[in-house]
Amino acid sequence: MKKKKKFLNISEVAKLIGLIDKKTGKTQTHTLRFWETKFKQLKPKLLSGNRRFYSQKDINVVKMINFLLRDKGLTITGAKKIINNKINQLDDPISSSIKAEYYETKIKLKSKNILNKLKKLNG
Repeated sequence: MKKKKKFLNISEVAKLIGLIDKKTGKTQTHTLRFWETKFKQLKPKLLSGNRRFYSQKDINVVKMINFLLRDKGLTITGAKKIINNKINQLDDPISSSIKAEYYETKIKLKSKNILNKLKKLNG
């Protein structure tokens, strides 16, 4: 079984969420650095030489930002509003339903991965 790393560097996070230039195959780390300037929730650890390392909490924020901007087509302002809102607020059902859709998609993907692993074990 693979051991999960506690922190990932910026290139690993970019690869994880699919920020890869289709022509060159290089990771688009500039996008993550830009998002850091726009979303206060995204605070990777900066170590010597300004190398960025992302915790699991940071990675979850990056995944949510990516989902809102790329999958849902929201603007940065719209994504900020949703991320800043609490999911249980009754006065903003749109934010709650978008967050619910994100988590539903995440759960479906994890379930699919588990089923595939079970099939390999049984098969």
